[in-house]
Amino acid sequence: MISFLTLLPFFGLSRAYVWPSPQLDALEAQRWDQDDLFSGLAGFIEPCDFFTFGDGTGRANTADWIRTAYHDMATHNVEDGTGGLDASIRFPEEQSRGENVGTGFENTIDPFVGFMSRHISLADLIALGLITAVENCGGPQIDFRGGRIDAAEPNTPGVPEPTQDIDSHVASFARQGFTQTEMIGLVACGHTFGGVEHQSFPNTVPDLNDPNNTLSVAHFDSTFGAFDNNVATEYISGTTQNPLVVGLNDTTNSDKRIFASDGNVTMKSFASSPELFASTCATLLARMLDTVPRGVELTEVIKPLPVKPTQVVLLLDGDVLKLSGLVRLFNQSDDSSRSVALLLEDHAGKTTTNVTLTQDHISHTMGGRIQSVWYAFNESSEGSPTLSVDPVAGITKMRFIVDGKLEDQGGVGFAVQDGVVFSSSSCLTSNRPTTGRFDIAVRNGLNVSRVYLEQEVKDDVGRISVQETDVAPPVQPVAAGEAYSLWSITFSDENFTEYTIGAEIDGVKFSTIEKHGLGDLNLCTKSTPQRRI
Repeated sequence: MISFLTLLPFFGLSRAYVWPSPQLDALEAQRWDQDDLFSGLAGFIEPCDFFTFGDGTGRANTADWIRTAYHDMATHNVEDGTGGLDASIRFPEEQSRGENVGTGFENTIDPFVGFMSRHISLADLIALGLITAVENCGGPQIDFRGGRIDAAEPNTPGVPEPTQDIDSHVASFARQGFTQTEMIGLVACGHTFGGVEHQSFPNTVPDLNDPNNTLSVAHFDSTFGAFDNNVATEYISGTTQNPLVVGLNDTTNSDKRIFASDGNVTMKSFASSPELFASTCATLLARMLDTVPRGVELTEVIKPLPVKPTQVVLLLDGDVLKLSGLVRLFNQSDDSSRSVALLLEDHAGKTTTNVTLTQDHISHTMGGRIQSVWYAFNESSEGSPTLSVDPVAGITKMRFIVDGKLEDQGGVGFAVQDGVVFSSSSCLTSNRPTTGRFDIAVRNGLNVSRVYLEQEVKDDVGRISVQETDVAPPVQPVAAGEAYSLWSITFSDENFTEYTIGAEIDGVKFSTIEKHGLGDLNLCTKSTPQRRI
């Protein structure tokens, strides 16, 4: 069965985040719904010592994600503005350099690619990966800004290497935009996770012959899968086993040289105050993630919306509009006595529907420190997961009432665009070859200049753009009830390509969010004729 999303406007990014805003909606979901059903990366790091390629290896995805973010950023040059966090680490040329030895970058990027979209770059996902790893494994909250742009080519070398002397390290971090004290902090913050693997650094780590650590990883501290200040306390107390401090090969003891470069002042402060360590890491890691090539403009820090609709689907089904979706109540406990109602406003400005919503599921972020409760749109607790709405009256806004309090973004409401929606009359015209017809319902009386299919495509370096295919307006109107007429496009697609739908109304572009293709459609029957008027 096909499902379609209501059209959402392509408003430019603004300082005040008001739903709907497609890019901010997508970034906010990835940022704050870390283990939700529809978005989030936390499943790849649960538990925090989980490694994609097996338990007992000594490695963890968390450390790979943090290392990937730093190595991607470390090419930045503050003088000329080149390099920075731009996903250039995905290029084999960068990964093959001696400064990027190991398989952690590939292990990181492979799952992230599946979360890319027109609104979320791979560079944004690398930043979100670090945040998710740190926050879900005991670390502090880290500010996130979105809008990074993926590089078109590899950046120049620039990642510090363990064999370099302290002057070289200080110079490398200065080029990136960090002072000597900040260098110490960044290294300590990163090295609260993970360690050094024998295979990648055989001159630093011997074969440990440990059946519980099959990849022979010498860890930076005794709690390599958790954020804490043990990397500092163990260093100051002289009990550290950090292979870059007490390694037999002193030429690779880079942490020893870095930590001691200010007479251990910074590391002593971290060891004596876990709170200072956490707050310093939150600040430095956020700055690191915001180190991007000159000319890239990031959004403001993305804050969670306290009440946020999502997965909102609007479909013309015969003589009714079918509305479904969810609303998320952020940072709320599970409360069986809570009442949540949905109000719909029509084109006449009247509230036409007041429906009590049912709890659907619960999600968490920051390792369970924040919980969100989700409620589904439906007509009754036992009924269909959709609402039936009069197409003539239509929908312009949603509002919610939570325990008697009106939630409508300070009076703005949650805008719903019902001018161009999908019709359930869309269907397959043939199985062999695979051909189908998309029927798009256009509200009568609107100034619609274009309707088009949108397909996300990747260029030859993996960046996503949107390809548009116009849907020709009908020569004669094709009625779809009293309120809508159909625009249709018939095409062949043996690959079951997925599309979204775009339109221009009064000169403003709109787009659906959910993807769909011929593989979602049922075979056309005699009960789905097109009626011309």
